[in-house]
Amino acid sequence: MKKMLMATTAAALLATHAYADAHAKEVKLGIEFGFTGPIESLTGPMSAGAELAMKEVTDSGMLLDGAKVTSIRADSGCIDNGLAVSGAERLIAEGVNGIIGGDCSGVTGAMLQNVAIPNGMVMISPSATSPGLTTMEDNGLFFRTSPSDAREGEVMAEILVERGVKSIALTYTNNDYGKGLADAIESSFKAVGGEVTIVAAHEDGKADYSAEVGALASAGGDLLVVAGYLDQGGAGIIKSALDAGAWETFGLPGGMIGENLPKTIGPDLNGSYGQIAGSEGKGIDTLIEMAGDAFDATSPYTPEAYDAAALFLLAMQAANSVDPADYKDKILEVANAPGEKIYPGELGKALELLKAGTDIDYVGASAVELIGPGEAAGTYRMIEVKDGKNETIGFK
Repeated sequence: MKKMLMATTAAALLATHAYADAHAKEVKLGIEFGFTGPIESLTGPMSAGAELAMKEVTDSGMLLDGAKVTSIRADSGCIDNGLAVSGAERLIAEGVNGIIGGDCSGVTGAMLQNVAIPNGMVMISPSATSPGLTTMEDNGLFFRTSPSDAREGEVMAEILVERGVKSIALTYTNNDYGKGLADAIESSFKAVGGEVTIVAAHEDGKADYSAEVGALASAGGDLLVVAGYLDQGGAGIIKSALDAGAWETFGLPGGMIGENLPKTIGPDLNGSYGQIAGSEGKGIDTLIEMAGDAFDATSPYTPEAYDAAALFLLAMQAANSVDPADYKDKILEVANAPGEKIYPGELGKALELLKAGTDIDYVGASAVELIGPGEAAGTYRMIEVKDGKNETIGFK
């Protein structure tokens, strides 16, 4: 497939030309997130996080021969494969040296198979979590800074048991992300003795979810777990369930975590809980301080986006090249031990160390540790909605 697609596009030639010119001048990183679509409320802070790392590196003057890092954005629509692929093709044509993205799992797979692999382009996603991406043949071009949903299923099962939940009804958004996450939650909860009364898909973009909620309510369960999107069908399911008096409390996996959901639902969401990729300690504390009032550094997948951008630039320095064919094998090296630990605000220092041939261990804002085929080991931040806001109540 690689040879066939390369024969049909001149984008790879454009990209090669960009690699040759960029060493001493400019490094371009694409950011492809769903600026429209079912998680659009999250993508502003995510982009700001990635661009903060780029600015930090540019300001240091230490990348290669004093290269400037430029961001080029593209819209994936989160769930629109056609839009995502055309956006990635445009980024290639504009000569990007790496792509931060995609965001949602289905479009990420489409971008990888149809654009990144044929053009030899590296992608690092801060938020695509489908277990299906683990086994996708990627030629060593795909990495992610958030952990797989296989791990999230285990974490959610632990949380449900700790809260005394014996049975759940489970609904998921009908795409790769939703199906993969639902499978992980179902199998993990059953493995610890829980009962799953029903597993049912829902479509995004509907005005009325009463039929879906009726089927879920008929099956019953102590809790309704909604593996959906906070700006789309997931919110609609919760509204409909509350209107019907079917459930008062909801389980909220990663795609449902964000400040927009409590704003949309109101006080009735208080007491609902869930988890999302996140860490505590020096890394995230520093990023919060660096971001100040410019953006919310604790917004979902924002620390992971900062780290994705940082990994690109550190790997380029380690390889002394902006060509993905050269730097892709350096990403795991700079992300993991051995080496001096590097946190947000220390990217200039890291670039100096790498130039001197010294190993680094990039910890970043999300406690980066890459395992297996570029996967994040990851920790999870446990959330409960209190007084209309998502409050962190612990980590796993």
